[in-house]
Amino acid sequence: MSDHFTDLNDYATTFPERVGLIAGWGRYPIYLAEALKQQGIKVYCLGLVNHADPKLKEICDDWSPLGLGRFRAAFRFFRRHGLTQGTMAGKINKTLLLDPLLIWRQLPDFYTIRVFAPIFLTRRKDCKDDTLLGTVVKAFSENGIQLLPGTDLIPDLLVKRQKLTRRGPTTAEWKDICFGWTLAKEMGRLDIGQSICVRNQAVLAVEAIEGTDECIRRAGSLSPAEGFVVIKVAKPQQDMRFDVPTFGLLTLQTMYESGARALAIEAGRTIFIDRQDVVDFANMHNIVIVSIQEEDCEREKSPFPEFPTE
Repeated sequence: MSDHFTDLNDYATTFPERVGLIAGWGRYPIYLAEALKQQGIKVYCLGLVNHADPKLKEICDDWSPLGLGRFRAAFRFFRRHGLTQGTMAGKINKTLLLDPLLIWRQLPDFYTIRVFAPIFLTRRKDCKDDTLLGTVVKAFSENGIQLLPGTDLIPDLLVKRQKLTRRGPTTAEWKDICFGWTLAKEMGRLDIGQSICVRNQAVLAVEAIEGTDECIRRAGSLSPAEGFVVIKVAKPQQDMRFDVPTFGLLTLQTMYESGARALAIEAGRTIFIDRQDVVDFANMHNIVIVSIQEEDCEREKSPFPEFPTE
């Protein structure tokens, strides 16, 4: 792994020697597991069925598949390995929740049915990400397991404020970034999605249940010419234990294929993986990537030069 990570020996009094990892889809769980192992932390992984990458078996100290509805099995796994702390990483395909045969396909245990009954059976609660994942965190807490933010374990996962690519935003791209930022934050406040695609200060697509990549593809299909901007932010009420904005090479490739030419992500609240590969790919294809803060969007001009000074 090419990226540098903070030495966790500085945090020896507060960081565990072993961690349980609940892994969903994507590269982030692999990236996090490798970083934890690099720091000498033992990692015991529950890989969500049809989501987690099998490569985790080779990285982690133990690995076991887990169905989405098998919470009792998860608690037994944690107890068997003496784990009282864990972390969640990776995406869960939320469209599964629309499956009319969800219960029969997932075969949840009675504990899971009881915990999620207010959401899926009585409908007293909604199916927003914060509601669903907050229920997961509470269930683990009630069983003696504290779920930690992965970014607390490996702080350098979060990208700092900077221009990551050679080229910075054009004047038009910067206007689109600032226009989309406020809207993206509002979509996050409503717990709808984290990403928005903009061109000429008009919204092309807003992320919802389909995820960032499909949102970008939809924007590309609606824009007859290349040049739209993608803005990806954390929710104003972001819980850093789950659903933290994450960006990597696959999404950048989707941007390129769809005609996007600039990306703005939120500094200090976005997980950026495969950084060198992402930056190299972006520079090769003249795509802008900037990591910015809220106050940057109050500026009329971009704080980052469009062209390198070297």
